[in-house]
Amino acid sequence: MESAIGARRGAPRGLVVLVLAWALAAAGCGEGDRQANGGDLRAEITVSTTIGPRGVSASPQRFGAGTIELLASNQTSTSRRVELRSRRLAAGGAAVVQSTGPIPPGAAASLKADLGEGLYIVSAPGSGLDPAGLIVGPERDRALDRLLAP
Repeated sequence: MESAIGARRGAPRGLVVLVLAWALAAAGCGEGDRQANGGDLRAEITVSTTIGPRGVSASPQRFGAGTIELLASNQTSTSRRVELRSRRLAAGGAAVVQSTGPIPPGAAASLKADLGEGLYIVSAPGSGLDPAGLIVGPERDRALDRLLAP
């Protein structure tokens, strides 16, 4: 009877060791700054853009490279779309051209973009309004272990 009890006690210990070994092996399998779902661990920022009667404005205009959400508000009396276009990029940078659909007066739209170092233009194509410029510097810090405040 004792040998059967001893055998039962040994099985869970072996299972625990196997599970711990698997967990340690899995913990070492990462891709640097990438999450398991492919997301970037860098802090995403929102760039607020306004299409007004005097032109397009953006805030902030200077920030580090990484993913942004461009939130555009149309404060004119005509439906407009917003275009984000790279103007001058650091060596090896990929060109960017993205736009929203038409934004009705008083409404807003957004788009997401991964921006590298360089200069970018935010415009309202066909409007004749002055564009806004964005200056993108070196990559932003990672968002790990940080409280992201609004």
